[in-house]
Amino acid sequence: MHDPAQTLQAAAGPVTGNDRITAIDTLRGVAVLGILVMNIYGFAMSFAAYQNPLADGGTEWYNVGTWFFTHLLFDQKFMTIFSLLFGAGLVMIVTRAPACAATYRGVWFRRCLWLLVIGALHGYLLWFGDILFHYALMGLFIFWFRNRSPRALTIIATLMLCVGMLASFASGGFMQQLQAKAVTVQQLDDAGEELTEEQVDILEQWQDMSVFMKPPHQQVAEDLAAYSGNYANIVAHRAPMVFIMQTQGTLGFIIWRVGGLMILGMALMKLGVLSGARGREFYRRMMMLGYGAGLPIVGLGAWNIYLHEWEMFWMFQVGSLPNYIGSVLVAMGHIGLVMTIIQFGFMPALMRRFSAVGRMAFTNYLLHSIILTTVFYGYGFGLYGTIPRFWQMGFVIAVIGVQLWLSPWWLARFRFGPAEWLWRSLTYWRPQPMRHASGS
Repeated sequence: MHDPAQTLQAAAGPVTGNDRITAIDTLRGVAVLGILVMNIYGFAMSFAAYQNPLADGGTEWYNVGTWFFTHLLFDQKFMTIFSLLFGAGLVMIVTRAPACAATYRGVWFRRCLWLLVIGALHGYLLWFGDILFHYALMGLFIFWFRNRSPRALTIIATLMLCVGMLASFASGGFMQQLQAKAVTVQQLDDAGEELTEEQVDILEQWQDMSVFMKPPHQQVAEDLAAYSGNYANIVAHRAPMVFIMQTQGTLGFIIWRVGGLMILGMALMKLGVLSGARGREFYRRMMMLGYGAGLPIVGLGAWNIYLHEWEMFWMFQVGSLPNYIGSVLVAMGHIGLVMTIIQFGFMPALMRRFSAVGRMAFTNYLLHSIILTTVFYGYGFGLYGTIPRFWQMGFVIAVIGVQLWLSPWWLARFRFGPAEWLWRSLTYWRPQPMRHASGS
């Protein structure tokens, strides 16, 4: 007799090779490698230079031009795709196990909680730019929207993304006012006056916020001194930044932006967009509309940023908004392009390599941090702050080349990447078989 318990366990088990959707794996591989193009800035030089090429990385035309190029095609675009795919993953789990909600609920929550732990360790111990912690938090949040219709999910996601824009605008004004108050209070303190409890609170708030709001030259100098030092000093230097990102950053930005994109990804998955189920004409139009609308918005926004010389408070309030909107549209163009390539069968060998990278996206993402912190930080080769922005792209190309070779090589021998194996084993409370079954 068929055992219902076995059915539940099978439905809740990890996705095997035969169950995978190749289009999603390929898109995930493209996304995780595209993310590296922007993340290299966070590995190689001060955080201030991520958005402001005048802060660090060289002010020559080719270095500033590299910022424009990456801002136009990569900044927030591939992170958008990665967020959409995380939401799509929940839909895949629900679709595979529609009759056993209690089982997949436990799987999903354990999956997210372990990712939360790994993300926190990654952020504090390896690299401040971790996104896994935030993905885990939002994974716990989006679970409650899993049964909504695509139309409802799209409306919810749009509203959340709009709130994120308003929050960004409001935060810029708040920080500008807080800075002015903090300067006044600091002058009183320097004059020897006794501060009120409210004034002390203002100074403490600004001290927390100033992790991100110090003048660029001061951030660059402090980061260079810290990241050129030993491991213990590096951990101590980045801890306040990680804490602010995981707390205030979550409330002010991540919930609305990342959470909204994940919910949109659930809608797109239910509509068959992310699984490659739509026709060629659909993806061609998606590509044309995404690029046709998104690239001009992002490009004009970048030019306006240049005219304002990357002024800090202006960037928070107004300067970042064109890319906030345009990045979603350009990401849709990227998705349409990848799906078109897949459906027409262009570059099949390369697409298989991207698919392998996508199947090992967790491992490859962590490898970025392991490899590049070793290359740039003081406990490794100590290249931090010495490589101009243009030449940083050489490191990106090298890492992408290695992972396009390594991922299929590894998966020809093992079922999962090392990080995927650990995550799955923790999620399902038992070690997963690592090697392929004989004859598979």
